[in-house]
Amino acid sequence: MSLNRLGRLRNLLVSLKRAFYVRVLGMDLHPTVQLSLSAKPDRTFPRGVHVGAYSYLAFNARVLTHDRTRGLYLHTRIGKNCFIGGESIILPGVTIGDGSVIGAGSVVTKDVPPGSVAAGNPARVLRSGIVVGAYGRFADADEREHDLRLRDPDAAALPDREFRKGN
Repeated sequence: MSLNRLGRLRNLLVSLKRAFYVRVLGMDLHPTVQLSLSAKPDRTFPRGVHVGAYSYLAFNARVLTHDRTRGLYLHTRIGKNCFIGGESIILPGVTIGDGSVIGAGSVVTKDVPPGSVAAGNPARVLRSGIVVGAYGRFADADEREHDLRLRDPDAAALPDREFRKGN
Protein backbone atom coordinates (compact mmCIF):
# COMPACT_ATOMS: atom_id res chain seq x y z
CA MET A 1 0.00 0.00 0.00
CA SER A 2 1.38 3.43 -0.90
CA LEU A 3 1.91 6.22 1.62
CA ASN A 4 -0.53 8.36 -0.35
CA ARG A 5 -3.34 5.93 0.51
CA LEU A 6 -2.36 6.04 4.17
CA GLY A 7 -2.33 9.83 3.99
CA ARG A 8 -5.89 9.85 2.71
CA LEU A 9 -6.95 7.43 5.46
CA ARG A 10 -5.24 9.62 8.08
CA ASN A 11 -6.98 12.73 6.72
CA LEU A 12 -10.33 10.93 6.89
CA LEU A 13 -9.68 9.88 10.50
CA VAL A 14 -8.64 13.42 11.46
CA SER A 15 -11.79 14.81 9.84
CA LEU A 16 -13.95 12.35 11.76
CA LYS A 17 -12.16 13.16 15.03
CA ARG A 18 -12.57 16.91 14.43
CA ALA A 19 -16.28 16.43 13.61
CA PHE A 20 -16.76 14.48 16.86
CA TYR A 21 -15.01 17.19 18.87
CA VAL A 22 -17.07 19.97 17.28
CA ARG A 23 -20.51 18.39 16.81
CA VAL A 24 -20.71 16.07 19.79
CA LEU A 25 -18.47 17.70 22.40
CA GLY A 26 -18.96 21.34 21.33
CA MET A 27 -15.33 22.37 20.92
CA ASP A 28 -14.64 25.51 18.89
CA LEU A 29 -12.24 24.20 16.20
CA HIS A 30 -12.08 26.09 12.93
CA PRO A 31 -12.69 23.75 9.94
CA THR A 32 -9.09 24.27 8.74
CA VAL A 33 -7.49 23.16 12.04
CA GLN A 34 -5.15 20.20 11.62
CA LEU A 35 -4.37 17.90 14.50
CA SER A 36 -2.41 14.78 15.06
CA LEU A 37 -4.46 11.70 15.77
CA SER A 38 -2.81 11.63 19.21
CA ALA A 39 -3.50 15.31 20.08
CA LYS A 40 -5.57 15.59 23.26
CA PRO A 41 -7.86 18.58 23.70
CA ASP A 42 -9.61 18.56 27.08
CA ARG A 43 -12.88 16.62 27.12
CA THR A 44 -13.81 17.53 30.69
CA PHE A 45 -14.82 21.09 29.68
CA PRO A 46 -14.78 20.78 25.87
CA ARG A 47 -16.63 24.06 25.21
CA GLY A 48 -13.58 25.85 26.61
CA VAL A 49 -11.30 24.68 23.76
CA HIS A 50 -10.94 27.32 21.00
CA VAL A 51 -8.51 26.86 18.08
CA GLY A 52 -8.29 29.36 15.22
CA ALA A 53 -7.97 28.93 11.47
CA TYR A 54 -4.95 27.17 9.96
CA SER A 55 -3.47 26.07 13.29
CA TYR A 56 -1.82 22.72 13.98
CA LEU A 57 -1.73 20.58 17.14
CA ALA A 58 1.14 18.09 16.91
CA PHE A 59 1.40 14.61 18.46
CA ASN A 60 0.29 14.28 22.09
CA ALA A 61 -0.24 18.06 22.45
CA ARG A 62 -2.68 18.74 25.27
CA VAL A 63 -5.01 21.72 25.51
CA LEU A 64 -6.41 21.86 29.03
CA THR A 65 -9.51 23.77 30.12
CA HIS A 66 -9.96 22.56 33.69
CA ASP A 67 -8.04 22.20 36.93
CA ARG A 68 -9.91 20.03 39.39
CA THR A 69 -7.59 20.82 42.31
CA ARG A 70 -8.56 24.52 42.16
CA GLY A 71 -12.08 23.99 40.80
CA LEU A 72 -11.30 25.95 37.63
CA TYR A 73 -13.05 25.62 34.28
CA LEU A 74 -11.55 28.18 31.92
CA HIS A 75 -11.53 28.92 28.19
CA THR A 76 -8.19 28.16 26.52
CA ARG A 77 -7.59 29.88 23.18
CA ILE A 78 -5.15 29.21 20.36
CA GLY A 79 -5.11 31.84 17.63
CA LYS A 80 -4.86 31.62 13.84
CA ASN A 81 -1.76 30.23 12.09
CA CYS A 82 -0.29 28.68 15.24
CA PHE A 83 1.82 25.57 15.68
CA ILE A 84 1.67 23.67 18.97
CA GLY A 85 4.66 21.31 19.19
CA GLY A 86 4.47 17.66 20.14
CA GLU A 87 4.02 16.73 23.81
CA SER A 88 3.22 20.37 24.72
CA ILE A 89 0.74 21.21 27.43
CA ILE A 90 -1.35 24.38 27.26
CA LEU A 91 -2.77 25.07 30.74
CA PRO A 92 -6.35 26.26 31.41
CA GLY A 93 -7.15 29.89 30.66
CA VAL A 94 -4.08 30.51 28.49
CA THR A 95 -4.36 32.48 25.23
CA ILE A 96 -1.83 31.88 22.47
CA GLY A 97 -1.78 34.80 20.05
CA ASP A 98 -2.12 34.55 16.28
CA GLY A 99 0.97 33.39 14.39
CA SER A 100 2.76 31.91 17.39
CA VAL A 101 4.86 28.74 17.60
CA ILE A 102 5.09 26.63 20.77
CA GLY A 103 8.14 24.37 20.99
CA ALA A 104 7.87 20.64 21.56
CA GLY A 105 7.47 19.55 25.17
CA SER A 106 6.60 23.02 26.42
CA VAL A 107 4.34 23.71 29.38
CA VAL A 108 2.53 26.98 28.64
CA THR A 109 1.43 28.54 31.95
CA LYS A 110 0.64 32.09 30.78
CA ASP A 111 -0.46 33.95 27.67
CA VAL A 112 1.82 34.08 24.62
CA PRO A 113 1.68 37.30 22.56
CA PRO A 114 0.93 37.17 18.82
CA GLY A 115 3.91 36.49 16.54
CA SER A 116 6.06 34.77 19.17
CA VAL A 117 8.09 31.62 19.63
CA ALA A 118 7.75 30.18 23.13
CA ALA A 119 9.32 27.03 24.59
CA GLY A 120 10.38 25.42 27.83
CA ASN A 121 8.95 24.37 31.17
CA PRO A 122 7.51 26.78 32.02
CA ALA A 123 7.36 28.19 28.50
CA ARG A 124 8.89 31.59 27.98
CA VAL A 125 8.94 33.78 24.90
CA LEU A 126 12.21 33.23 23.03
CA ARG A 127 11.49 35.43 20.02
CA SER A 128 8.89 38.05 19.14
CA GLY A 129 7.86 39.66 15.89
CA ILE A 130 8.00 36.47 13.83
CA VAL A 131 5.96 36.03 10.67
CA VAL A 132 4.49 32.64 9.88
CA GLY A 133 2.06 31.31 7.32
CA ALA A 134 -0.64 28.70 7.63
CA TYR A 135 -0.11 26.11 10.39
CA GLY A 136 2.69 28.18 11.95
CA ARG A 137 5.06 27.44 9.08
CA PHE A 138 8.00 29.86 8.90
CA ALA A 139 8.36 31.98 5.77
CA ASP A 140 11.62 30.29 4.69
CA ALA A 141 10.39 26.72 5.38
CA ASP A 142 9.39 26.02 1.76
CA GLU A 143 12.82 27.04 0.48
CA ARG A 144 14.62 24.97 3.14
CA GLU A 145 12.47 21.93 2.41
CA HIS A 146 13.06 22.30 -1.33
CA ASP A 147 16.86 22.51 -0.81
CA LEU A 148 16.80 19.46 1.48
CA ARG A 149 14.81 17.43 -1.04
CA LEU A 150 17.37 18.31 -3.75
CA ARG A 151 20.32 17.20 -1.57
CA ASP A 152 18.86 14.15 0.17
CA PRO A 153 17.20 11.33 -1.80
CA ASP A 154 15.52 10.02 1.36
CA ALA A 155 13.89 13.41 1.98
CA ALA A 156 12.90 13.63 -1.69
CA ALA A 157 10.96 10.37 -1.32
CA LEU A 158 8.79 11.68 1.52
CA PRO A 159 5.21 12.66 0.66
CA ASP A 160 4.68 16.37 0.02
CA ARG A 161 2.43 18.00 2.64
CA GLU A 162 -0.04 20.62 1.50
CA PHE A 163 0.33 22.91 4.54
CA ARG A 164 1.08 25.90 2.35
CA LYS A 165 -2.60 26.48 1.49
CA GLY A 166 -4.45 29.37 3.03
CA ASN A 167 -3.65 32.01 5.62
